[in-house]
Amino acid sequence: MEPVTAAIVGSAVLGFKGNMQAAKTARQVGDFNAKMAENERVLLLQRKAEEEAGLRRNSDRLQATQRVATAASGIQMSGSPLEALRDAKFNTEVDALKIQYAADIESTAKEAEAAMSRAEGRARAAASRTAAYGSILSGASSYQQYQQQQDTFALQQKYYNREIAK
Repeated sequence: MEPVTAAIVGSAVLGFKGNMQAAKTARQVGDFNAKMAENERVLLLQRKAEEEAGLRRNSDRLQATQRVATAASGIQMSGSPLEALRDAKFNTEVDALKIQYAADIESTAKEAEAAMSRAEGRARAAASRTAAYGSILSGASSYQQYQQQQDTFALQQKYYNREIAK
């Protein structure tokens, strides 16, 4: 094999292998980023559950303090004190629902981020595979052009030799 031919083939093969490795890496990076987003989602949901539990604990303490204060003052748990206790429970539930809603929104965003990371990884991998096949085609084209130049040169040389022989 001629050195030029070897260089053309080598370049095409190395380009193909490099781009195929880039495709594999792109997919792995996409999967890694997706896994990170999924892990962040799990941590987020745990944090929001702890936040809600803390809210409920604080509310329970407040309501217990309200009951004790009402009982210590000798007032029965009816009328305004009961309404205040009911309001505290209602506000706690509203706040808990807000925390749950925020958790759902942030969780959905993390799921979308994971899906997007996977899609980007697949798209980049596909682009790298296309570039890999392009390297092979480019190498074949370069080889064909080189062969055509060699054939043209050989014909010119043959014609030149015939003209000199006349």
